[in-house]
Order: sequence, then structure tokens, then C-alpha cells
Amino acid sequence: MKMFLISDNQDTLTGMRLAGVEGVLAESREELKEHLEAAFKDRDIGIVLLNEKFSERYPDIVNAAKMNKNALVIEIPDRHGTGRRPDFITSYISEAIGVKL
Repeated sequence: MKMFLISDNQDTLTGMRLAGVEGVLAESREELKEHLEAAFKDRDIGIVLLNEKFSERYPDIVNAAKMNKNALVIEIPDRHGTGRRPDFITSYISEAIGVKL
């Protein structure tokens, strides 16, 4: 099972390639759709990594991709950091189990 990155910037792509993860750049809505479709068709790819910024720009595409059964879609921050709140993990756990941490 392989991981595959779809990134909106060259720096993230280069860093992940150094770690052994292949990927491509997507600079438009159409390119993102094409690369996701190609990744889902490749049965060797089990995890698709996307920059978090894609969720901000194209939430409909990212949400639909997460429903795909062929590969797990994971959002990752780019070199500029995450767009999530600093207490994201704590609040997520609190909501999931109903206990304030």
C-alpha cells in the first residue's frame, strides 16, 4: 500500500518526496479532481494526502473524496502551518467522548 500526495505547493511536494512519498501539484479545481480520480483508480494507493488548503478552497471535492472507499483521504498542513485552532485535538476528543479535558 502506497501513500500519494496532492499538493498545492512545491515545497510540500519536495519534502514528501524526500520522505519517499510520490505526488503531484494541483493548481486548480479541475486538476485536483483529475488527480483524485487517478489516485482512486490506482489500487496500490491506500492513502491520499491533501493539503488542508484544498478543504478551504474546494470543500465539496474534498468531502466527496473522503467518502471514497478505495483510499483513505487525510488532510495535512503545509509549511505555513495548520488552519486549525491550537486546541483542535483536545476539543475533538472532548466532543467525541463528552468529557471536558
